[in-house]
Amino acid sequence: MLSAMKGKHMELDGRVVVVTGAGGGIGAALARRFHREGARHVAVADLDGGAADAVSAEIGGSSHQLDAADPASVSTLVEEVSANQGPIDLFCANAGIATGGDVDADVEVWQRTWDVNVMSQVHAARAVIPAMVARGVGYLLLTASAAGVTTSLDSAPYAVTKHAAVALAEWLAITYGDRGIRVSCLAPQFVDTPMGHLAGGGSKAAAAWAKSIMIGPDEVAGSVVEGLRDERFLILPHPEVAQYFQNKAADYDRWLSGMRKLRAGFEE
Repeated sequence: MLSAMKGKHMELDGRVVVVTGAGGGIGAALARRFHREGARHVAVADLDGGAADAVSAEIGGSSHQLDAADPASVSTLVEEVSANQGPIDLFCANAGIATGGDVDADVEVWQRTWDVNVMSQVHAARAVIPAMVARGVGYLLLTASAAGVTTSLDSAPYAVTKHAAVALAEWLAITYGDRGIRVSCLAPQFVDTPMGHLAGGGSKAAAAWAKSIMIGPDEVAGSVVEGLRDERFLILPHPEVAQYFQNKAADYDRWLSGMRKLRAGFEE
């Protein structure tokens, strides 16, 4: 069954899956959807152990209190799930935080944003890739953001770390793609979650725009299932982001000018 992952169709039926940041929002929606798709076991990991307990009880998975930014805790999670459920087929490094501020944001804000949005995914890759390479099969899903392929107008730490998450996913896909490891990068715009509403802060105009394009976490989970099935690298629940990305690549200076105008309009 696992050999099917080496082709162009990754099916979730019978898989062992780990989802971090799964106590709510996109992570909880992913855990529920993977369960409905027939995953044999879904490990629900979250900094909020009570939230993880609730989601895992709902789907019959296992609950793990986890600081995804702590490498020892991530290693322990992988060891526990592998020992109790068998090899991990899909690891979803979904934990993330939204912070505001420009380059003058406190160093502690920059560091925590980096640790959660980037290093948590590095720790996940380091923990699961050796066994996946040994088996010649495995899948990593890294949650980034549309801000990682475009930008964030109201948060330098968020824009920078989400770009880094996309870069990490690219590097992993290039480095391990010919060794049986598949990698996808999830890059939604605004999602109707507490974190999504925080990311959509700033001016009233910016908040109204974010709300107008906001989608639900269940819709994101549906896009993820489709993207994994096709083994697509960039999963875009908001398909218009692909055009934004193309516009940016086609004429970077024009794109920067347009983003300055958009920011100025929000500020007005």
